[in-house]
Amino acid sequence: MQTTLSEQAKQLPRAEEAESILRSCVHCGFCNATCPTYQLLGDELDGPRGRIYLIKQVLEGREVTEKTQLHLDRCLSCRNCETTCPSGVNYHNLLDIGRAVVDAAVPRPLGQRLLRESLRQVVPNAGLFKTLTQVGNAFRPLLPGSLKSKLPGDIRPAKARPTQQHARQVLILEGCVQPGLSPNTNAATARVLDRLQISVKSIAQAGCCGAVDYHLNAQEQGLERARRNIDAWWPSVQAGAEAIVQTASGCGAFVKDYGHMLRDDPAYADKAARVSELTKDLVEVLRAEPLEKLGGCTSQTLAFHCPCTLQHAQKLGGAVEAVLTRLGFNLTAVPDSHLCCGSAGTYSITQPELSRQLRDNKMNALESGRPQVIATANIGCQTHLASAGRTPVKHWIELIEDALHPS
Repeated sequence: MQTTLSEQAKQLPRAEEAESILRSCVHCGFCNATCPTYQLLGDELDGPRGRIYLIKQVLEGREVTEKTQLHLDRCLSCRNCETTCPSGVNYHNLLDIGRAVVDAAVPRPLGQRLLRESLRQVVPNAGLFKTLTQVGNAFRPLLPGSLKSKLPGDIRPAKARPTQQHARQVLILEGCVQPGLSPNTNAATARVLDRLQISVKSIAQAGCCGAVDYHLNAQEQGLERARRNIDAWWPSVQAGAEAIVQTASGCGAFVKDYGHMLRDDPAYADKAARVSELTKDLVEVLRAEPLEKLGGCTSQTLAFHCPCTLQHAQKLGGAVEAVLTRLGFNLTAVPDSHLCCGSAGTYSITQPELSRQLRDNKMNALESGRPQVIATANIGCQTHLASAGRTPVKHWIELIEDALHPS
C-alpha cells in the first residue's frame, strides 16, 4: 500500500514503524474473513482493512472525526487478522499508533473519559480490585444485573502454596484482577510445578503488566508499569530464574512485547529484551516437562477456549489442548475456535453490546460438544464466559491440579 505521511505525522516517535506497516498491507481483505467485529457488523470500516485505511488517512493528514475513533474503539485487538494475513501485517502495533494519534485529536465525551479513568485506577490495583470484588459479592443481591454478571459468584479460595525449595526456580506474575477473581489459579500452578521439582517465586513489587493502561491509550503509563516490573524481576533474573511464568495469556502477550515497546529506551532496552525472552506462558513450561511424573489424571470431558492472546498473539494455539490430552482429558471439538469471545481486556465494559454477542456465540460453540466444564487460559476470558451463567468455566491448570492423585 502506497502512503505519504504528513509532515506532522513524520514527527511521531513511531512514524517510520507506522509507514513500514502500512506499506506491507496489500489490501487483499483476507483479514475481514476472520475479524469478529466485521462478522457481526458487516461494515468495511469495522474490519482490519478498513481500520488500516482510516489510520492511513489520519497519518496522511486527513480530518480525524469521532467516527474514526469509534471504528478504532470497536477493534478487539484480538490479532486474528495477523494470523490470517498472508503479508504479515503487524496490525496491532499500527492500531496502537493510530489510536494514540486519533485520541490526541478527538476529545472523548465526559462519560467515556470517566469510565476509562475509573478502569485505569481500579483494575491495575490488585488490592483495591480484590476489596471491591469482595464488597460487591457481599452486596450481590442489591446489584443491578449488568454489574452482578461481572462478579463471579463462586470465587474459589487459594489452596496453600508449597514451601519446599527446588534447584529449579521460576518467577510468576500474580496479576491485577486474577488475585481477586480466581485466587487459586496461581496457587494451583505452584502446586503442580512443585510436583515437577520446580519452585515458583512471586515478587511483590511486580504488579499489573501495563496492558490496561496501554490499551486505554495511556501508553506512557503502561510503559512505566513495564519498567517497574522489569526492575522488580531483574535481581532474580540475574540470579538465574529460568522463566517468568504467566498464567494469564493476556499478560503474557503484553510482557513478551516489552522488548519491542522499550527498544528505544536506552536504560531499559536490553533488560526489556531479556525479560521478554524469559517470559513464558504456563503451557510452554509444562509441555516441556515429563508429565508422567504427575501420575494418573482423569477422563473428564471439557471444551477448551483458546484465548486470542494465546493463539494469535503468542502463537500457542493447540498447546494447552495437547497437554490436557496427554493427561487424559477428553476434549470436545469447538467450531470457529479462532474467533474472539468478546472479553478483550476492558472491551466487555467499554463495548458491552458487541461483547455480549461475541460471548454468546462463543458459548454456543463451546457447549456444542456437551462438555462438563469449559477450560481457558486467561482470567478475562474466564470471567467473561462465566458471566453467561451457563457451563462452568475454569482455568485449565486448576482442572489439572484437581484431577491429580495425591502425591
